[in-house]
Amino acid sequence: MKKSFSFFLLLLLIIIVTSCQFSHLLKSDDSDKKYAKAIEYYNKKDYSHALQLFDQLMGVMRATDKAQKIYYFYAYSYYGQKDYTLASYYFKRYVTNFPNTKEAEECAYMSAYCNALNSPEYSLDQTTTHDAIKELQLFVNTYTASARIPECNDLIDKLREKLEYKDFKIAKLYYRMNDYSASITSFNNILKDYPETPHKEELLFLIFKSNYKYANQSIEEKKKERHLKAIAAYNEFVQQFPASQYLSEAKDLKEKSQKEIDLLNKKSQTTQVNSNKKL
Repeated sequence: MKKSFSFFLLLLLIIIVTSCQFSHLLKSDDSDKKYAKAIEYYNKKDYSHALQLFDQLMGVMRATDKAQKIYYFYAYSYYGQKDYTLASYYFKRYVTNFPNTKEAEECAYMSAYCNALNSPEYSLDQTTTHDAIKELQLFVNTYTASARIPECNDLIDKLREKLEYKDFKIAKLYYRMNDYSASITSFNNILKDYPETPHKEELLFLIFKSNYKYANQSIEEKKKERHLKAIAAYNEFVQQFPASQYLSEAKDLKEKSQKEIDLLNKKSQTTQVNSNKKL
């Protein structure tokens, strides 16, 4: 028990002394000592202490040969703390301030990569995801010989998958809410924005089904036109996926659409005949 208490007191004393030493260092005017200690903290992954020292040094050593390293380690310290927003910002600042250094390519990539890491769940606002895709694509276009390009392309694909999934969920929500006009537009936009989507079969089927349901709930004057659009959507679906898992249901709905068109044509002919008789 006494040994444990003694150890606790020793540990507390070390913490107090260390804290006092660091506080004294922060107040010191010895920039070289601060720089050496900041690097030491960084190498020990003590990013909190390293950042406090680098933060002071960024101003006073701006015009020295150490400025480049300070910016570099400053950005990586935020990265080490998993503060990807500030890390991305300072990696980008490094590229702006030191565009011709050998670390510029690395920092340009890290800026985009941090935005990718910051990309939120699909259900949240995806501004950061769009920014990450733009930065990654800019990196690919700027550093055309970089060994990091395959990784950038993989990240872009994953981020685009998230955006597509979000759009897909929104389109399906419109469908479940019986807002078929909105669901048709949304499903078609997904096909346009993501032509390589793995959900193409389901999307084409849902476009057809939305058109069918939209036609059914329409006023009499609009039904024929919209059932014709449904059949056109069916033909597009069957042409691309003739052995689809949705084919049986699609055929059944297409036949119902055709019967509705035939019935509307008969009504129109009867109305025309009656009109001619009155004349």
